[in-house]
Amino acid sequence: MENLIIEGTQKTPSIHFSKETGVLEIKGRSIPENSIEFYKPINEWIANYGEQPKGSTTVDIKLEYFNTSSSKCILDLLKALEAINGKGTDIKVNWYFEEDDEDMEEAGEDYQAIIKLPFTMVEVDEI
Repeated sequence: MENLIIEGTQKTPSIHFSKETGVLEIKGRSIPENSIEFYKPINEWIANYGEQPKGSTTVDIKLEYFNTSSSKCILDLLKALEAINGKGTDIKVNWYFEEDDEDMEEAGEDYQAIIKLPFTMVEVDEI
């Protein structure tokens, strides 16, 4: 299995998933034309990763903004990670949000309430 690297655009986040380090980073804006299509290879990568994961997996979510259809895809992605947690890997999620961005902070808290993974809310000056 290769690492997954997708360069970000104006409408899609950059994806840097490393099987060597167990660090999965999603960064930028997520407002793709077709969210399901954009996130499909990401979910497939996670399913493959779950077969031979690192002992510790860190998920860094650094989104400035995402639309409604992306929110469902992000939930599905987190559920896929939740399904492999404890099966050879301990997953922790770092949810980054800018200090004045209450919407992104609340979104992280909403996911934290739904998903049974350790979440750390990380306030930063700028993403």
